[in-house]
Amino acid sequence: MVTAAPSPGGFTEQQKEYLSGFLAGALTAGPAPGAGAPTPAAAPEERVFGTPVSDLSKPERWKLEEDPLEIWEKLCAHAAAGKFPDEADAFRFKFHGLFHVAPAQDSFMIRLRIPAGEIHAHQLRGLADLAEECGNGHADITTRANLQLRELPPRAIVRVLTRVSQLGLTSRGAGADNIRNLTATPTSGFDPRELIDVRPFAHALHHAILNQRELYGLPRKFNVAFDSGGTISAAADTNDIGFFAVRITETSLATLNPQLSTARPAPGIYFRCELGGITGHKDFARDTGLLLTPEQLVPVATAMIRVFREHGDRTDRKKARLKYLLERWHGHEKFLEETQKKLPFPLLRLPRAAGEPRAPVDKRAHLGLHPQAQPGRFYLGIGVPVGRLTAAQMRALAALAERHGTGELRLTVWQSLLLPHLSAEGAAAGAEAVRGLGLYTDPHATAGCVIACTGNRGCKYAGADTKSHARAVAAHLRTHGPALTAPVNLHLTGCPHSCAQHYCGDLGGVATKLPDGREGYHVVLGGGMDQEQGIAREIFRHVAAADLPALVSRTLATFAARRTGDETFVQWTRRHSVEELKALLA
Repeated sequence: MVTAAPSPGGFTEQQKEYLSGFLAGALTAGPAPGAGAPTPAAAPEERVFGTPVSDLSKPERWKLEEDPLEIWEKLCAHAAAGKFPDEADAFRFKFHGLFHVAPAQDSFMIRLRIPAGEIHAHQLRGLADLAEECGNGHADITTRANLQLRELPPRAIVRVLTRVSQLGLTSRGAGADNIRNLTATPTSGFDPRELIDVRPFAHALHHAILNQRELYGLPRKFNVAFDSGGTISAAADTNDIGFFAVRITETSLATLNPQLSTARPAPGIYFRCELGGITGHKDFARDTGLLLTPEQLVPVATAMIRVFREHGDRTDRKKARLKYLLERWHGHEKFLEETQKKLPFPLLRLPRAAGEPRAPVDKRAHLGLHPQAQPGRFYLGIGVPVGRLTAAQMRALAALAERHGTGELRLTVWQSLLLPHLSAEGAAAGAEAVRGLGLYTDPHATAGCVIACTGNRGCKYAGADTKSHARAVAAHLRTHGPALTAPVNLHLTGCPHSCAQHYCGDLGGVATKLPDGREGYHVVLGGGMDQEQGIAREIFRHVAAADLPALVSRTLATFAARRTGDETFVQWTRRHSVEELKALLA
């Protein structure tokens, strides 16, 4: 066969014809079938709520590749083999409340869901047994009025999940991109000052979440809180959604502009709604203007969660919280419009002045003995050093709740707990027994509320042993701290995630490594929630952990000496500039 001479491009005309046919799908040099017809368009790329799969963040792709709620057999296989999960499965395990916390600890932590912080004696006793049998013999109260058990080996994870379920509790959705434990005013149902008992709404939303798959797998974690208007704060203004009970009266309605076209509600108890709190990013929730009836709370909450699920950012984990969707939409308006589309009733909006102002919270009411709304009954607020309970303490507290109360206990966002429904005699006996357990009930103004996250002994993100350092500060203050009449809170957190909400404390610290490798803190002052709402300002950087107790004591002593009248710590710090505070406290 005679071959044509090569063309200047290096191929003969015959070779070019063969190659063009091959690339078009033919196996011979002849024309491809359908030659001359338009090339079919490529299939469109799969999208997740409008985001191309190729643009998804790594955790979003993991969720797409395997449903984290459908991995029970995998959990069983890992338990049978005593095997830890790989990176993708470690993320999926969090949907079941299981956290592989290596390298801090080569073990699991389980985080529970305890809506409204309401737990019963048999449950606390059962968790104590579980902590001893499978974990380190302790439980930690979290800043979401919740419990965590730690140092669980992989072989125990299925047994732990099963036992938790048998206790009438769950850990489903307690981690990763899900709605975290639903918090509520811890004195709900017995607070003399509350406007309404908010526990039913927290429980109703809890069960709505558990029974609707579309309320899982959000762009990022999501927090919801219910405030009853009662004595103790639920820190609702730090949540993605905060519902606040409010009383509407004829007098409060009379303050509105008479030309306002919005329908006027009948006097009664309603809820205002605030959105977008995330204090680790230096932002509180903001009022939306919504005025909701109690019956509307759960439908509105689930509608808002669905809007976030559909429109939140799934490409950038640092910009995936609700705050950033609201910023992208330039405020609440579009978000509320999308929420309205999912509801069968119209949303009512009124200025905040339409309701009576919320009564101030009492920063020490989670400690000590206090009367309940029920005549002759009291609740006892119990301080738990840095929120850590031994199994023996848990059993003893359960026994006290049964002996002197109704078997009920409440956890608080202040890493403390309440023992309610006590008689006067039972309260006295309970307080004495609590002190014998190594816990405390006295609302000591300078050490009664020292909050700390898990720290680097149990969390890979933490830069310091926050719990040990918080204990050291509290011990120092009890022996060397000044006598104060105004309560002061200290919050130590191990990383910028700010699980201990350091920006909201009177004094706060976020862990850092010092240039010489030691653990230390950047110290902030003047933060607050509720009526003291504000982000703390950084005053000192790179304070060695060993120097922190003396610095805190000196700060409080300076405050005690220089305060004016009944000025609070927050008021005192905020009337000074950062430079003035540095000079005063150096």
